[in-house]
Amino acid sequence: MAKAQLFVSQDEFICSLCQDTLTDPVTIPCGHNFCLKCLTNYWDQSQECSCPQCRENFITRPELKRNTLLNEVIKKLKKTALSSPPFQNYAGPGDVKCDFCTGKKFRAVKSCLTCMASYCQTHLQPHYEVAALKHHKLVDPDGNLRKKLCEKHQKSLEIFCKTDETCICMMCGMTEHDGHEKVELETEREEKQKQLRATLRGIRRRLEKKEKKMKEMRRTAEQMKISVERVMEEHEKSFTDLIRCIEEANKKLTEKIREQEKREMEKAEGVMEQLKKEIEELKRREAELKELSETKDHLHFLQNNIIKFHLNILHSSLFFAFSGHEAPIFTLRPPEPQSREEFLQYFCPLTLDINTTHRDLHLSEENKKVTREGTVTEYPDHPDRFDCWTQVLCREALTGTRCYWEVECSGDFMRIGVAYKGLSRKGRGWQCLLGYNNKSWSLRWSHSQYSVCHNNKWTEISAPYSPRIGVYLDWPAGSLSFYSVSHTMTLLHRFNTSFTEPLYPGFRLYLNSSVTISHLTPCDH
Repeated sequence: MAKAQLFVSQDEFICSLCQDTLTDPVTIPCGHNFCLKCLTNYWDQSQECSCPQCRENFITRPELKRNTLLNEVIKKLKKTALSSPPFQNYAGPGDVKCDFCTGKKFRAVKSCLTCMASYCQTHLQPHYEVAALKHHKLVDPDGNLRKKLCEKHQKSLEIFCKTDETCICMMCGMTEHDGHEKVELETEREEKQKQLRATLRGIRRRLEKKEKKMKEMRRTAEQMKISVERVMEEHEKSFTDLIRCIEEANKKLTEKIREQEKREMEKAEGVMEQLKKEIEELKRREAELKELSETKDHLHFLQNNIIKFHLNILHSSLFFAFSGHEAPIFTLRPPEPQSREEFLQYFCPLTLDINTTHRDLHLSEENKKVTREGTVTEYPDHPDRFDCWTQVLCREALTGTRCYWEVECSGDFMRIGVAYKGLSRKGRGWQCLLGYNNKSWSLRWSHSQYSVCHNNKWTEISAPYSPRIGVYLDWPAGSLSFYSVSHTMTLLHRFNTSFTEPLYPGFRLYLNSSVTISHLTPCDH
């Protein structure tokens, strides 16, 4: 029986790292083959132990041993290539042609950087047989060999000038680039290859982060879309129910008006009688409020929570609502105060909280006055105390109503404001300073000028000087106003927002300054 012959080429035993026939071939666990020297250098320069071809990662670095069988096959293949007539193909479109073929040219299999020519398998044989040609640099077929020549000397570009960052020939190295730092192309390529691998690793890490972020954004967008669709469905249903409720309420209200048309006078008399009773009740409550606000007994004042009840009755907001299919109900909301007398109707007594007071501040006058004079007060440790910024908050939490208070200022600079309870107390960060974050609002007072701040956004204000500052808070309406108080009320600035938590009045004092919370009643004018 005739022996079967297997035709293979040296091109099938190429190392993907050096792009040349395998030398001392080694096989790694994933099945790919490389030159022993090439793979060792690659792993020595890389932070990861992975296959350069398929990128499979290895937990531990595999021990490299030469593949004896594969090494023998390559040796025999090289001998066969030298003794056997090669199988060749004619050059087609896109192929590099042999420079030494006459007539119809064969496809080149190698290009010589020393000869600056390309060879088919037949004309390449001398490079394997002639001793003088064996040391020439052979590469894959290259149709642009002229680009590898120096334009000035027509010599091979064999050197890299690091000073000028360019490839040069030997003649250039001895003339224009004499004294420059020069290395071989292979050396510079290895260095640039290291930089490229590091850059690729960085790009891969950033790419992974971006892809992860993209997945998160897609997931968030999908959730948002589902949420919006659900809200839209609920909104549409609520709107339909509201329209039906309005129509039914309008029908019933019209019928009721027609039924009561003849009794309108009786109804008016009944309303006036009811108003008379309510006026008497309000006068009685006003007297109680006045008596309570003037009492000197703090315990009696705090235990009688009637003041909050009266404020809710007097300062109720305007609203329009439907309950089932009943007719609409209207409630009166007091207008915005204009004069100081009107502001004083919403007076709110305040007391400084000793547990928040910075140790450079001194409290007096039953905790109504705070002073900074350069001395230290030994307050006990407390988690609510400001430890860096010379600030203090009040004990009262203001929410759900209208409040007004006034302070007397003395010194050069100070800040007057309000803050949520979550305002940080420890450290020198902006998260602790009144007005420098989204948890607080403040007015800076000085003899020459005013300025307001919220979330570290400043607004300068030009207004007449006054030592007395009034603060008006309409919590339900989301309004916080600062006034200069003298014989008139001068609006300095108004913040408009939506408050989400109770607010605590607070102050920041500079050296040799003081703030006194005024004791007022609705009759103080």
